[in-house]
Amino acid sequence: GLPNRVGSGEFCFQLLKSLFDLDKKNNYFIYLPIPPSSDLPKETSNWHYVVFSSKKLWTLISLSKKLFNNKNNLDVFFSPTHYSPFTFLCPSVVAILDVSYLHFPGMFSRRDLYQLKLWGRYSISKAKKIITISESSKSDIIKKYKVSSSEVAVVYPGIKKESRSMNHELSMDELRRKFGIKNKYILFVGTLQPRKNVEKLIEAFAKLKREDLDLVIIGKKGWMFDDILDTPKKFHIEPRVRFLHEVTDEELPPFYKNAVMFVLPSLYEGFGLPVLEAMKYGCPVITSDISSLPEAGGDAALYVDPNNVDDIASKMRKLLEDENLRKELIVKGKKQIEKFSWEKAAKETLAVLESL
Repeated sequence: GLPNRVGSGEFCFQLLKSLFDLDKKNNYFIYLPIPPSSDLPKETSNWHYVVFSSKKLWTLISLSKKLFNNKNNLDVFFSPTHYSPFTFLCPSVVAILDVSYLHFPGMFSRRDLYQLKLWGRYSISKAKKIITISESSKSDIIKKYKVSSSEVAVVYPGIKKESRSMNHELSMDELRRKFGIKNKYILFVGTLQPRKNVEKLIEAFAKLKREDLDLVIIGKKGWMFDDILDTPKKFHIEPRVRFLHEVTDEELPPFYKNAVMFVLPSLYEGFGLPVLEAMKYGCPVITSDISSLPEAGGDAALYVDPNNVDDIASKMRKLLEDENLRKELIVKGKKQIEKFSWEKAAKETLAVLESL
């Protein structure tokens, strides 16, 4: 039903909405374990939801049984969330957004790692085509799973449209009142987990020694987050670091618009959509020079070595002091985001599906 969306769930949701708008020719059957959320497209003559529940292993067991019967006479099956069912009687396409679990296995629970590695390998081995979201991820998939380049298609994600559900946008004064932000601030947005490298960001922020500046960290608790939450105390800057775990999508835009800068020093990203989100709202970006992040940022971001705290601090200080650089990055960011849209992603996805 996609009621709570981050990562692959958000990718799936935006792709479904864009395919619905784009394609009125092909018939679609969307298999779900619970009824679709209210913001998914309504059923039409070519858009159908097939809802059925399961006590456990919905994809592996229940969906496999449903597809084995193939009562809907499917020509192709597409799994946009890393995992394919055990059996199906038509060609399949699977989306593998990243393989961070192979680069940083210690950052995953034993159960999740086992599932990602074993089930991921099976899904890839059965797929006629694999969709991923960056050239960096494509290179990783080819290298790690020994598949040919022609089997992997890169479909860059788009940028989320602003929600109309909020009557007005929060002002800086309202941000202060609601979230307790007192000073100008540097912004980070992302799930709290080790590969986001938030601990080094906090350490770099401490090196700035700016009493008039806060660090605002927006993101839900992922896994292995206790050390992240303890880091401000380690560097004696607890009052100037704000962890906000319950910010809605509607509340995010003013955080980007009012930030001094956005910093994403990740050790690995499948793509790095928050980079483009920040650029969309005129917020200058600092991000890592590795993985897929240079693909997202292009020439519109300032890049750092994510393993070098001094480099992160130095680039933040540079952006704080160089107003011309700030303005240049903002202008370039507006041009960079024009390269990405969910409509384009849907067209490229449809081309892959129709090729089988």
